[in-house]
Amino acid sequence: MARSGILPIVLATALATANCAWMHSQTSDAPVARARFKVVPPAVPSMPFSTDASNRGSESVIEFRSTERMTASDRLRAADAESSIAEHAGLSGSALEQGTWSYQQIVCPALPKHLFLQYTRNNGVGDVTVFSASIPRSREGRVRVIPILRRGYSLFSPAPINALTISAFNHIRSEEQAGTSSSWLGNGLCYAALAGASPRVAPSDQEPTPHKSVAALTAIMEVSFKGGEVIKFVDDAATPKPMEWTMTFTYKGKLIKAAHFPSLMITSRPVPENSAVLKTTAVPPAAQD
Repeated sequence: MARSGILPIVLATALATANCAWMHSQTSDAPVARARFKVVPPAVPSMPFSTDASNRGSESVIEFRSTERMTASDRLRAADAESSIAEHAGLSGSALEQGTWSYQQIVCPALPKHLFLQYTRNNGVGDVTVFSASIPRSREGRVRVIPILRRGYSLFSPAPINALTISAFNHIRSEEQAGTSSSWLGNGLCYAALAGASPRVAPSDQEPTPHKSVAALTAIMEVSFKGGEVIKFVDDAATPKPMEWTMTFTYKGKLIKAAHFPSLMITSRPVPENSAVLKTTAVPPAAQD
């Protein structure tokens, strides 16, 4: 009885072994499919502004034009937007119907789809009111006002670092549309002008002399970091001394932070005739073993 019970088990094992051997023989000759892997390059963020230094010449100069030097079409556009400008300016305490106002155009090559104006009411020392106005050249967008000074004082915080100034600038950039190609520097200079400066980039080849100090930062700096770009430049025309600007943009071109402070200066001093003379001796040659 024991022998008859073992026999079916032995037969089943033999059949399973033979079946596995047959399947192995069938698959060993078949071609083996191999998975192919392609190395995906790291994502390169799209740059909203050009990094080509060749286009800086046309965008690194901000021009201020008097009313007489504006084109007829720009004067007409400014007149059409006057009521809207007055409404927005009134909300920040700058009433156009009070006092005598003058304005000039801010020519900003980096943002060509807007007309920029700077309004000023000068009632004497310590009583100056200034604001910038942005007028879209097309029907897309709206008139915006950026307060700079009200009777000699900043409204909330200095305009160059004010969150309202940054927000208005980002809206203007958005209205320009992504297809506009411009430089990091051009956008930085535009921001500075709308915030009340008359920016002029310090020349990179200037050197200190005994009678003239120069800014420590004499070259434009563009520093990339994870998620953004920092642009630094010195406004050489600022008074009483050059001012350094630092602006942090995202890779999509949104301004997220701005800083504005007096630039570190470098002075060259003549060496006095009776100064100590440093004496040195030659280093002896190494001894031969």
